[in-house]
Amino acid sequence: MRMSQLFSQTLREAPTEAEVVSHQLLLRAGFIRQLAAGIFSYLPLAQRSLAKIEAIIREEIDAIGGQEVTMPVIHPADIWKESNRWYEIDDELGRFNDKVGRDMVLAMTHEEVVADLVRKEIQSYRQLPALVYQIQTKWRDDPRPRAGLIRGREFLMKDSYSLDADWEGLEKQYRAHHQAYFDIFNRCGLPSIAVKSDMGMMGGKLAHEYMYLTPIGEDTLLICDNCGYAANRQIAKFKKSAVPAEPAAPMEKIATPATTTIESLAKFLNVPETQTAKAVFMVATITEESADVERFIFAVVRGDMELNETQLGNAVKAKVLRPAREEEIRAIGAVPGYGSPVGVKDSIIVVDDLIPQSSNLVAGANEDGYHLKNVNYGRDYSAHIVADIASAREGDPCLVCEHALRAVRGVEVGNIFQLGTRFTDLMGGTFLDKEGKHQSVIMGSYGIGVTRLLACIAEEHHDERGLVWPVSVAPYQVYIAALPGDGIAEAASKLYTDLWAQKIEVLYDDRDERAGVKFNDADLIGLPLRITISKRSLEAGGVEFKRRDGDTVEVIPLADIIAKIKSELLTLQTDIDSKLVKVPYKD
Repeated sequence: MRMSQLFSQTLREAPTEAEVVSHQLLLRAGFIRQLAAGIFSYLPLAQRSLAKIEAIIREEIDAIGGQEVTMPVIHPADIWKESNRWYEIDDELGRFNDKVGRDMVLAMTHEEVVADLVRKEIQSYRQLPALVYQIQTKWRDDPRPRAGLIRGREFLMKDSYSLDADWEGLEKQYRAHHQAYFDIFNRCGLPSIAVKSDMGMMGGKLAHEYMYLTPIGEDTLLICDNCGYAANRQIAKFKKSAVPAEPAAPMEKIATPATTTIESLAKFLNVPETQTAKAVFMVATITEESADVERFIFAVVRGDMELNETQLGNAVKAKVLRPAREEEIRAIGAVPGYGSPVGVKDSIIVVDDLIPQSSNLVAGANEDGYHLKNVNYGRDYSAHIVADIASAREGDPCLVCEHALRAVRGVEVGNIFQLGTRFTDLMGGTFLDKEGKHQSVIMGSYGIGVTRLLACIAEEHHDERGLVWPVSVAPYQVYIAALPGDGIAEAASKLYTDLWAQKIEVLYDDRDERAGVKFNDADLIGLPLRITISKRSLEAGGVEFKRRDGDTVEVIPLADIIAKIKSELLTLQTDIDSKLVKVPYKD
């Protein structure tokens, strides 16, 4: 491709709305253009890189038995109603009516479509196992799109679905994806780790997320450097330590003015925070008999801990969870800053599993300026649900080995789910087993955000001058900069033609621009190798050769430059291939 014909242009400055480096550089280098919040066009350079990412994904999923399909992006709502997700998912699900008034869905994922295909195509155990996948546009109406492609509303995704007759088959396909994902990310030049994650709207038995660790990530992960435990904070576990038990003392109401926080309360009473109970007021939207209703949730954790809202939501099976308003808190008989479950009404009380082991806690008196001493679970109040709802934090002891956990931030680039029969039970996706009995097909679901992956690669591979693409996903392999001078254009054009004849991908900067502009654009676009042809280089006996990831400039004879380019490309690819290693599976 000649730069003079390329359908994009570089920008000297990134638009002010571009917050993160990958967004800024992909805009400036002419890879993407924003149409609306979270909605982008992919220009030729981005399209070439995406095609290479897709090719890597196809090779790896094909290698574990995948068969590529294409499923509709528009779904009749009936299948989402069959799975109940029409009722369970909030406004992020794109809903509309067709011209005859039927409810329709813009796909954010395709489990329902696969389950529908299963009931139409799978009749016998002889047709299992199977693995189908697609690379398809998805829509998630995220109210807070940010960071360019990292959190968009319309995005490209690889989603694959395993179909098995038994749980052993699901486990085999799940583990195959576990390794294939590491191979995909490593081939793309992106380091990643796998962590346990919440099943969320997918449901099922087990899930892992693949995380690219970066300070711009919205997910917090808890990692044990001693035993290798890793989990998203949403589900991370830690070793909880109960305080020594005491005989239950009589409950006592005491004045505690201006103590609306645990910190101020503990200081006022000169007690440790472990001797207090923290009340958190939430309102959950829960589906009851196909109707959404709001229920007040009164959550209690020990005062030295924080509430894990994800685990609380899972405990009450909430579709949506939000903080309660003051008038809602007072309506159940509680008082903000001085609340406890003692004597409240019209609420679902959920306590952390450490609360029943904690005696004589200080809790709110549900009266401004007062607390209760010696509150004991079981005597003074009871809960509808006892569950692990405390959030793991940096420094907490690992549940496995008790080593201190470390908190890091990350971006989710992939996920894998053991769905089991969650969808096929509801939608009638059955097969006849060897005994002629109907059984539900056991499903797995596996996703990779392709456009998000492109952004994460850009986030990982850049310097102060621009992008530095891994050779495996670079839109072109070589950048030729032809500087003004007699005979330069002819020499550059010949080299350009010769390289393409050798199947080496070249972007030829044939524009009538100054050398500084061309060099700046070469660095900004970030192709692995740069060749400069100028009067000076020809007088020195050849062309200037430079790797984008280095500063050394060599003059290589024209007769040797193709061999040099092939050698360097092989070196770059070999370095990527060296990272393809077997990764131990941890369930």
